[in-house]
Amino acid sequence: MKGKKLDSYSNFSKVKEYEVPSVMQAVIACGRGFENLKVAQVPVPEINPDQILARVDAAGVCTSILKLVDQGLDHTFIRGWDMAKYPVILGDEGAITLVKVGGNLKDKYSVGQRFAIQPAVDADPINHRERYTDVENMHKCAVGYTLGGHLAQYIVVQEEVLKADCMLPLPDDDMAYFAASMAEPISCIVSAQDRNYHIQKDGPHASRVPKLGLLQEGVSVVIGAGAMGRIHAELALRYNPAVLIVSDLQQERLDEVVKSIGPKAKDKGTKLICVLPDKLDAIVKSESDGRGADDMILAVGVNPVQQHAMELLAAGGVANLFGGLPKGKHILQLDALKVHYQEIKLVGSSGGEPSDMTATLKAIHNNDIDPGNYVAAVGSLDNAIDVLKMIKETKIDGKAILYPHIKQTPLQRVGYWDKKKEIDFLNQHL
Repeated sequence: MKGKKLDSYSNFSKVKEYEVPSVMQAVIACGRGFENLKVAQVPVPEINPDQILARVDAAGVCTSILKLVDQGLDHTFIRGWDMAKYPVILGDEGAITLVKVGGNLKDKYSVGQRFAIQPAVDADPINHRERYTDVENMHKCAVGYTLGGHLAQYIVVQEEVLKADCMLPLPDDDMAYFAASMAEPISCIVSAQDRNYHIQKDGPHASRVPKLGLLQEGVSVVIGAGAMGRIHAELALRYNPAVLIVSDLQQERLDEVVKSIGPKAKDKGTKLICVLPDKLDAIVKSESDGRGADDMILAVGVNPVQQHAMELLAAGGVANLFGGLPKGKHILQLDALKVHYQEIKLVGSSGGEPSDMTATLKAIHNNDIDPGNYVAAVGSLDNAIDVLKMIKETKIDGKAILYPHIKQTPLQRVGYWDKKKEIDFLNQHL
């Protein structure tokens, strides 16, 4: 049973017309720095016949927002947009329900449908082109930047999002709100692991066939057991490695890996080993019979760590530079002889695409990934700026999920989150 409050909230499509308020709460940025962030009452945007208005049911607070806070007008996705004159609504992660559909879209969409949005939109700007500089050379825009974001009670799904096919239906209309919101950060890891590839042959005269993903029955290593590293570890199990090694400086993070995915690894027949860095080299050597790692995922952006990891690769092994290095410390030395004679490979990626979101939603639905393992806190929208400060100060290890339509509620730390807990929470706070 959902309970009366949540039933009324989730089943509004049964009423003749959703009552859209005139104002809403939103987290807006007016320029560079935390002093230009605020949670404000703003008008609910009007839509044109080619747009959709959606209710935001849950929103994640993404680390990438800090880059916008630091860079302001210099951010790649701002492109001259005057944030002081036209504040942007933040938030690139969220779960939405359609509440108003533009007249030209009513044959395709209907009130009450639920979706997730891929925020990196591969489309030229359509709206407000005059606000950008060099708009003729701008072929990508982003939700949570100049396209309004999820850290608000309502979001306009603009033509750019629809043109790029970035509004993705859920595989299950009953999917938890937080799970749909978590699809975006998880999709970045789905995308990253898809960049790994191994060239295989069925025999000496067979053609070479590249196979995407981690090597099945291989030795996979994840360095860094923060939230994103832990997601990497769980998703690595999709490829059934013989051995999965996770390394981190903090023993409590390693303990969390064992707790959250240990049973799943055992069920899949994968040997899960969690080690501190001083034991990593010896473990990789012993578990691979001296060959080295077939897949090395660098979930930390630390230059010496990434440099050393390449020395642990087996012949044909792949190093995935998932953790970005800061400018000024981003140059790595590559042993060209290992590339030439041992055919090692370096790969990387930045963000995902609509196909990655679709694959992620399916993975969540199929229990290939449990997003509840990576929720660290829940609360109301007014906590957003405090959460960003916590992320900057590394005081939170995991995702904070905010529910824009609940009453003002202090941020609550959680060790695990699931649909039942979400239902109880919403019934208490809506």
